[in-house]
Amino acid sequence: MHRRRWAILGVLMLSLLIVVLDNSILNVAIKTISTPAPTGLGATQSELEWAINAYTLVFAGLLFTAGLIGDRLGRKKVLLGGLVIFGAGSALAAESGSPAQLIAFRALMALGAAFVMPATLAVLMNVFEREEQPKAIGIWAGGVGLAIAIGPITGGLLLDHFWWGSVFLINVPIVIIALALMVWLVPDSRDPRPGRVDPLGVVLSVVGLVLLVYGIIKGGELADFTNGTVLATIAAGVVVLAAFVIFEKRSDHPSLDVSYFKNKVFSAAMSAIALVFFALMGVTFFSVFYTQSVRGYSPLESGLLMLPLAAAQMIFAPRARLVVDRFGNKATTTAGLLVIAATLASFAAFEADTPIWILEVIFFLMGAGMAHIMTPTSVVIMQALPREKAGSASALSNTFRQVGGALGIAVLGSVLSTAYRNGIEGKLGLLPPGLRGTAGESIEATLGVAAKLGPRGQALVGPANDSFLHAMHVTALWGTGVALVGAVVVAVFLPGKAPASEKGKEEPELVAAVE
Repeated sequence: MHRRRWAILGVLMLSLLIVVLDNSILNVAIKTISTPAPTGLGATQSELEWAINAYTLVFAGLLFTAGLIGDRLGRKKVLLGGLVIFGAGSALAAESGSPAQLIAFRALMALGAAFVMPATLAVLMNVFEREEQPKAIGIWAGGVGLAIAIGPITGGLLLDHFWWGSVFLINVPIVIIALALMVWLVPDSRDPRPGRVDPLGVVLSVVGLVLLVYGIIKGGELADFTNGTVLATIAAGVVVLAAFVIFEKRSDHPSLDVSYFKNKVFSAAMSAIALVFFALMGVTFFSVFYTQSVRGYSPLESGLLMLPLAAAQMIFAPRARLVVDRFGNKATTTAGLLVIAATLASFAAFEADTPIWILEVIFFLMGAGMAHIMTPTSVVIMQALPREKAGSASALSNTFRQVGGALGIAVLGSVLSTAYRNGIEGKLGLLPPGLRGTAGESIEATLGVAAKLGPRGQALVGPANDSFLHAMHVTALWGTGVALVGAVVVAVFLPGKAPASEKGKEEPELVAAVE
C-alpha cells in the first residue's frame, strides 16, 4: 500500500478532469466558434461536428492501444507523455486560424487524452490495496461527473470575458501543475506480461469510423444522402469496419476481442451505452444553438442551464445501485431509456417562447434517466466477462460510449443540417446568389449574413428561427426513435432481477463498473 496514495489519487483526478472537461467546455463554445471572424472562426455546422468528432474518434480508436503501451513502457511515462501532447494540442487549438486547423489540433489533443485516461485507472489499481479500491474508484468516477458539471460553466465564464480560444488555453496551466505533481508523487508501474499491440486493427477501426462519419456529415452538409460521393464514402467505411471485424476475429492478439459479443447480455448492455450517448450527444449539439441563437442566452447562461442535467447525474448515479437491487438491471435500464426517449420527444414541442423552467425540468429528467442506464449497464458488462477481463471491458464500454456519441453528432447533426437547409432555402430569395449557399448552412450562418446586411437582413431572423425550430423538432424525434430502439434491446436481452442467493456474489465485480 502506497503511503501517499490519496495524494496520488488527487493528481490522477486532476489529469482526468482536464481530459473530460475539454469536451464539456467545447459544447458551450460551439456557437461562438461558428460566429464569423473576428469573434469566432465562422465554422460551418459540418466543421463544428468535425471539431467535436476529430477528438472523439481518435480518442476512442486509440484507447485500447494506449492502455497496452502503458502496460509495456510504464504507466507513469505514458501519463506524462500523454499530458504533454494534450497540453501542446490545447495551446495550438487556442491559436487556430481556421476551422481546419482547429480540427487537426483537436485530433492531437485526443492522441494525448487517449494515453491519459486508461493509465490513470491502471496507476490507481496499482497504488491501492484491494479493500480500498472500491472507494478510490468511486472518487475517481466522481471526478468525471464533476468535470461534466463544471465544464459548461467554466466555458461560459471564459467566453464572457475572453476570446473563444481561452476554452482550450485554460488546459495549459492545469497540465503544467499536473505534470509537476506527477513527477514528484506518482510511482511508475508496468504489467510484467503486457499484451501485444495490434497496429493494423487500430488503423482499420479509425479509418473505417472516420470514413463512415465523414460520409454521414457530408450528406447533411449537401442535404442529399443519395449523392454518389456520400454513398461511396459511407459504403467504404462499412467495408473497412467489416474488414476490421474479420481481422480481429482471426488475430491472436486482437485490440477488440469480437468473441465477447457472442454473449447477448454483454452485446445488449454495450448497445444501450452506445445508443444513449448517440441520442444525448446529438441533443447537446442542438440545445446549445436553441438556448444561444434562438433564445439569446449568453455562453455562461447557456452553461448554467445545463446544470440540472449534471446535478441529476451526480445525485442519482451513486444511488442507482439501490434501484437495481430492488428492481433488477432490465427494469432499471429499460425505464431509464424510456425516460430519455420521453425527454427527447418533448423537445419536439419547444418553441421560441417556451418557458425556460420546462427546459430545466427536462434536462434534470434526462440526467436522472442517464444515471439509471450507465450504472446498471456498467455492472452488467463487468459481470458478463471473466474477472481478469475487467480492464478491457472497461476500455470497451468507454470506446462504445465515444463512438456512439460521435455517430450521434454525425447523424443527428446531419438531420438538423438537412432539415434546416430545406426549411430556409425558400426564404433566401432576397439574397445575392453567391450568399445563398453560405446562409443556408446553419442558423448561425443565416444570422451572420443577416447581421452584415444591417436593417435589410432583419427579415431573415424570423424565418431562421422558425426553420431551426422545425429542424430541432425533426432531430429530436429521430433521437427519440433511437432511445426507443435501445429500450426494446435491453428489455429483450438484459437479465431480470438476480435471485437473492446470488446477491452476495455480485459485490466484488461492481467496483470496476463505476467507470
